Amino acid sequence: MATKTTTTESDGFTADERAAMKERAAELRAEGRKGAKKADGLQAVLDRIAQMEPDDRALAERVHVTVTAAAPDLSPKTWYGMPAYANADGKIVVFFQDSGKFNYRYSTLGFQDTANLDDGDMWPASYALKNWSPEVEKKITTLVRAAVS
Repeated sequence: MATKTTTTESDGFTADERAAMKERAAELRAEGRKGAKKADGLQAVLDRIAQMEPDDRALAERVHVTVTAAAPDLSPKTWYGMPAYANADGKIVVFFQDSGKFNYRYSTLGFQDTANLDDGDMWPASYALKNWSPEVEKKITTLVRAAVS
């Protein structure tokens, strides 16, 4: 199996980022049943990311931060064991599939039919993701914002 290199600006979530996410999950649980469901979804995504191999985990963490910043109304949850982000109707808009899930040579950032990415009669609905860079972050931000527009 080929060795992958992943360029990240960090080695994953900082201790402060992890603490903030746990605090947010606690806040959502305190909001009641609906908040508890969101908190459980967030925790499931964070747990799934933590189980990934280091290169995939670094990518998934950056995707998580980027998606939640670009589309704060999307709710994190797992979908077929993958980190995913759903709209207010509970329908998946965007998901991340780590390369280890099916032993692929790249991770995948994918969009479901609820994403508003239509462009004529044919458009991309998933993207291979091997490394993180400012350009990748910018493109993902643009795609996610368009998907929820």
